[in-house]
Amino acid sequence: MQAVEFPGCDRLVQRLDASVGLTCQTDVANSIKDSLIDVIAGRRIDLPPEVQVPGEASYGRHLLYSSDEHEYVVIAMAWGPGQGTPVHDHAGVWCVECVWKGELDVVQYDLKEEVEDRCRFERQDAVRACRGTAGALIPPFDYHTIANGIPEETSVTIHVYAKELDNFAIFHPLGGDWYRREVKSLSYKN
Repeated sequence: MQAVEFPGCDRLVQRLDASVGLTCQTDVANSIKDSLIDVIAGRRIDLPPEVQVPGEASYGRHLLYSSDEHEYVVIAMAWGPGQGTPVHDHAGVWCVECVWKGELDVVQYDLKEEVEDRCRFERQDAVRACRGTAGALIPPFDYHTIANGIPEETSVTIHVYAKELDNFAIFHPLGGDWYRREVKSLSYKN
């Protein structure tokens, strides 16, 4: 998969390379959050129009950069009006997410119990994330939903994953706090 060139990519990659060199996952995630907030708030990166296009039925997932040396990937996700995710995980991979354009509603969930492919979750904090708002998901605390917070516009986020994520689990509601796990494959729109 070919990554996309964009203004400010080199500066962002330099900062991410320095961040992933830290030893503690929490330190890595916090450093990446600070870098994303800084480059987005300072308008130091500009994403091309082709990565701001959502899919027809779901958000669009676009590869921006893949580090051969450090294994991390940078992805842009474009969220059309009304588009969002079910409760999902990140398959044990840490991730930092930051809003580049628009607003998103993010709800965290805590896993309370597992019985085979069924899971019981407890809903936690909900936030309305706007441009420059970043959050980190470090397993085992990586269950959440994301939904476009602006019904008439596309929102765009930048995600940095510790490594390529080619599948993840989504959770279908069964009633009450119970959900059924389903593993899904991931792909890029570009």
